[in-house]
Amino acid sequence: MSKPIIRCSWPGTDELYIKYHDEEWGKEVHDDKTLFEFLILESAQAGLSWITILRRREGYRKAFADFDVEKVAAFTDEDVERLMQDAGIIRNRLKILAAINNAKLFIEVQKEFGSFDKYLYSFMPDGKPIDNKGAPVPASTPISDAISKDMKKRGFKFFGTTICYAHMQATGMVNDHRADCSFR
Repeated sequence: MSKPIIRCSWPGTDELYIKYHDEEWGKEVHDDKTLFEFLILESAQAGLSWITILRRREGYRKAFADFDVEKVAAFTDEDVERLMQDAGIIRNRLKILAAINNAKLFIEVQKEFGSFDKYLYSFMPDGKPIDNKGAPVPASTPISDAISKDMKKRGFKFFGTTICYAHMQATGMVNDHRADCSFR
């Protein structure tokens, strides 16, 4: 008899949420393109639910040049106006401008640290992800506070400590799956 699948409760019964939970959330990512994708998506999420953004992920992929950081950094005022008409994304001018600004800063961080991944992991104890072993999931931590504060100092927008922590969860810098979750 096979073991029953147990998962964290937050995906509920939504198939897209379940797929994201099972295949991505909490899985370690060190690829800068994926880290940039989640920077765009998490920043767009500010004030909204994650499922709202997840449902528009393909729209963001198309609108933001398949998350090519160099292309996004080169977006012009015409691109901003095009994006403001794109129903496939959240049409918030400040978030769109932030995505372009953050792309430019992402490239600066890559130049300074060798990769955005190296930059993020420079904040992690021993440069390793944290396994919270099913402890209560916080909205932020001293590490997300520090990363967010440093990124704000560098000029990043829409990346406060709560969004930073969500980014850390999405990219496996922290593992917050329940202790009994089959996908831990």
